[in-house]
Amino acid sequence: MWHKDRIFSTAWFRNYSLILIGTFILATGMVFFIAPHKLVPGGLYGISIVIHHLLGTPIGLVSLCMDIPLLLLAIKLLGKRFGVNTFVSIVLTAVFVDILGRLWGDLPLVEDDVLLSAIFGGALIGLGLGLIFRAKATSGGTDIVAMILSRYTRLPIGQSLIYIDSVIVLLGLVAFHDWKIPLYSWLVIFITGKVIDAILEGLSVNKVLIIISDRHEAIREKILFKMDRGGTYLKAEGMFEGKEKKIIYTNISRRELPILLSYIRDIDPLAFVSVIDAHDVLGEGFKSLDNG
Repeated sequence: MWHKDRIFSTAWFRNYSLILIGTFILATGMVFFIAPHKLVPGGLYGISIVIHHLLGTPIGLVSLCMDIPLLLLAIKLLGKRFGVNTFVSIVLTAVFVDILGRLWGDLPLVEDDVLLSAIFGGALIGLGLGLIFRAKATSGGTDIVAMILSRYTRLPIGQSLIYIDSVIVLLGLVAFHDWKIPLYSWLVIFITGKVIDAILEGLSVNKVLIIISDRHEAIREKILFKMDRGGTYLKAEGMFEGKEKKIIYTNISRRELPILLSYIRDIDPLAFVSVIDAHDVLGEGFKSLDNG
């Protein structure tokens, strides 16, 4: 674990609720959309899907049998950062995948549309993994292999993961002799990554404003007393004239943006304003630091 939550505390319940929900969502993506079409979304589950269609073995159980030794190796080589949360997540994923697979079978939810299955399957897997990551767990599998490979080759972890998953995706081509499988599988991996980013970084509902204006005091009054927001003055020097300037740095919600821009336009039409997406704003008036 990245840090130890006191058992039965609010944080403990939150993390294990996220793991429970995340693993179930991940399993639905695998069982209803990915596995029936023989798509190979990288990772140990990609290998398990190939073996399942060749030998009829349970997808979750095979993945778990590969995952546990990797987890033990990672704890030995990389320390205890993986801990209980990751162990629980990989066990629950395997259990949900095999239970749903036994109840549902090998029929895809959308039989005649592999593209739609790849999109929704990738989105569900990404959503599930994003919730697991927010619970301070990892998904195990090739993530662990990439971390070990990175340690001994000095390749970046992300680059190592791409190489490993690409080899696994090509395993689907070798096994099933169909170029559509790796192409759709890479689409699944791409969508999964984008959804994970959205879950971990947010959907940019907050904005950072950097405001440069000679009438900064009037703008400050609007921010503090009309919008009930705070901000910070940054001291700067203009490049052209070398004059000292005060820059306003403030965070607001997306809905408040047009209101503040309207205030600024009325006060100083010549003001310079940079608007930047903020994936997460933590602190007073926004999300608590405890939930970051």
